[in-house]
Amino acid sequence: MNFLTQIPIKKEERNPINYDSKLLLIGSCFSENIGEKLSYYKFQSNQNPFGILFQPKAIEHLVTNAINEKIYSQDDLIYQNERWHCFDAHSSLSSANKNELLENLNSALRQTKKQLEEATHIVITLGTSWVYRFIETDAIVANCHKIPQKKFLKELLSVNEVSEILEGIVALIKSVNSSVQIIFTVSPVRHLKDGFVENTQSKSHLISGICSIINSRNNIHYFPSYEIMMDELRDYRFYNEDMIHPNTTAVNYIWNKFSSSWFSEEAQKTMQEIETIQKGISHRPFNENSEQHQKFLKNLDLKISEIQSKLPFVKFQ
Repeated sequence: MNFLTQIPIKKEERNPINYDSKLLLIGSCFSENIGEKLSYYKFQSNQNPFGILFQPKAIEHLVTNAINEKIYSQDDLIYQNERWHCFDAHSSLSSANKNELLENLNSALRQTKKQLEEATHIVITLGTSWVYRFIETDAIVANCHKIPQKKFLKELLSVNEVSEILEGIVALIKSVNSSVQIIFTVSPVRHLKDGFVENTQSKSHLISGICSIINSRNNIHYFPSYEIMMDELRDYRFYNEDMIHPNTTAVNYIWNKFSSSWFSEEAQKTMQEIETIQKGISHRPFNENSEQHQKFLKNLDLKISEIQSKLPFVKFQ
């Protein structure tokens, strides 16, 4: 007897992710969840160089500015609550020192261009179609940085607008990296501050926009993170206490679906070996000086050496 409806997910056979792959993750906070998993399993990955970006326009700005080698100046910054901010970046990059912020922004932009050029797989996670336009400059921002809401206009990107933005993102990336695999997904995090109906409308615009470009391009894929959360895990026991964000169990479930469909068989075997090492490193013995523990450490060092002989870039703390 089945107690849930499982979403069929096709296994990627032609261009799977392995330990030679270079991954870049951009987008909403769900990118952080997947990025942490990739880091734990020691893949060559980078995530959100400008911090969490929730909506398509913000991601387009990042990709455009990186490829065009934009250089941020003081004119691109704002001062609010005793900190310097940039409307293109998440508040995690903000700083009390404007020169430090400018250095971090420009460094992140240079790194982003390099990562866009070298990546084998780029995962773009979209969170919402709702955007905020700063009235003073008539520009859509990535983050409002707690500036009074009266200074912004709230807008919903249409399906056509989402599609055009995503087409632009893909074209820009392909202009510097024609063979890269681009994986779109929609964040399972519900933006209920916009309203229940408004959240559903927002997610539907994202999904419709993604589907419209997948049908017309090669090497563009969709992974159903949102659908897995809504259809397979349709129970509040899979949410955090805020009843909005997926909990650890849900994140692990979606991660397992993603890794099963996108990772090569060889990579999955290596992941098991690395997980054994990670658990060994986090193990806390009752007696550090015991003979048994010393044998355990020797065996652990041997496993680490074996992994690093195959994958020299892997480092364990």
